[in-house]
This record gives sequence, structure tokens and C-alpha cells, in this order.
Amino acid sequence: MLFSIITVTYNAANVLERTVLSVLSQSYPHLEYIIIDGNSLDGTKAIIERYASGLSCWVSEPDSGLYDAMNRGLQRATGDYVWFLNAGDTLSHSNTVSDLAAIAERNGMPDILYGETDLTDADGKIIAARRLKAPEALTWKSFRMGMLVCHQAFIAKRSIAPAYDLQYRFSADFDWCIRCMKAAETTVNSRLRAVNYLYEGLTVANRKASLRERHAIMCKYYGTFATNLLHVWFAVRYYWAKWTGKIV
Repeated sequence: MLFSIITVTYNAANVLERTVLSVLSQSYPHLEYIIIDGNSLDGTKAIIERYASGLSCWVSEPDSGLYDAMNRGLQRATGDYVWFLNAGDTLSHSNTVSDLAAIAERNGMPDILYGETDLTDADGKIIAARRLKAPEALTWKSFRMGMLVCHQAFIAKRSIAPAYDLQYRFSADFDWCIRCMKAAETTVNSRLRAVNYLYEGLTVANRKASLRERHAIMCKYYGTFATNLLHVWFAVRYYWAKWTGKIV
């Protein structure tokens, strides 16, 4: 089975190389690695060119933002599974894809594979495990309780993966995961620590706008009354985590 790993980037010269190396060092041979760059001006393109021989496809051209770039990556992907790994994120170790492929094969190539995430700082050092844990069973209704699986640890079959909805500037990944799950017949918890996630992304930097979008997305799928009720619990959970010093 072929995995399409897609990295979208813009002016990320300080963090991109570790992402590229984590993919190119994978022991699993059936990978296509696609990089979609938004016409960076900071040396990002030079890094991509340095490793171009290990890439299946790369472009550096203007786009309309993160999710437009992700759609461009999806259009170029040919793998059985698509996996988004943003600049600054890394796979946990060199056998991550191989381990995931073995799990997929044992489980009849499920529509969605998912796992756990560790958070890292700007230097790539692990800060902590992501506070929200991946549930044992995952359905489209699971995200009523928030994004229980990090986007970077959510791997979907290309055949069920829709385009990202560009009406959402900061949380289209939340909507995309839900739509993938609604289309899926089978999901499997790999129980792997799959990804190290750079905790300084677009959503983190625009937290309030992201939360407003997530609220709108949840209202669309789960109903306004139920969503508002759950957000009371989210507020309690957030301030408790903040008070106890846990990362949210």
C-alpha cells in the first residue's frame, strides 16, 4: 500500500528541514512525499530543492492559504492513504509508517487510521503528550467532545478524503476530519505515538477565531443546543487545565 505524505509550507525555513528528514528517513519503501509551498521568500524553497531527489512532487507557487495548499496536495496525491504533516511536525521515529502499514494490513486496510500525538516546541523538543487522548472507537460523532485526534495523527484513505472547505480559515481540518469519518466504514486506533506536533501552528496563533469556527462546525453537524451545552463543559475543562498547568 502507498502512503501519500503531504507537507504544506510558507516561510518555514527554520523548521522545514526536520520535517523533511523525518519523512525521508522512514524505513517503509512505499511512500510518496509531496511538498506544497506557498511561494516562500525566506529560503524555504532552497531547502526543498536540496532534498528534491527524495520527493515525489513539489511546487512553490502562490496560494490562498493553508487549506488551499492542502487541497493542491490532495489533487497531486496518488496513494492509498493521505497523511498531512505540516512544516515543523515530525514522525515519531523511522519505523512509524512501517508500523502503521502493518496495522493497516492486519485490519483489512481500514478507511481511517489514527493515533496519539506529542507536542513539541520551536526547537523540536517534546513538551508533553497531547492532553486529549485518541478514543478507542472513533466515529464522526466523537468530535462533539472536541478534536480528540490531532489532524497530523489522522490518516484517511484517499478514496474518502474530500477537499477542504475554504470557507473556514482556521479550522477546515476539523470539518475535514468529520467529513472523512462520515464517509468511513471502518476506523482503527493504531495505538501508536505517531507524530510530534509543533505547538505553534496557525490554529494556535489564531485561537479565538479557530474556536469560533469550530463552534459553527459543531453546530452544523451536532445541533446548536447540544453544542452550546457541551461548550459549558469545554470552558470548565479549559480553565481547570489552565489552573493545573496542563497544556490545552
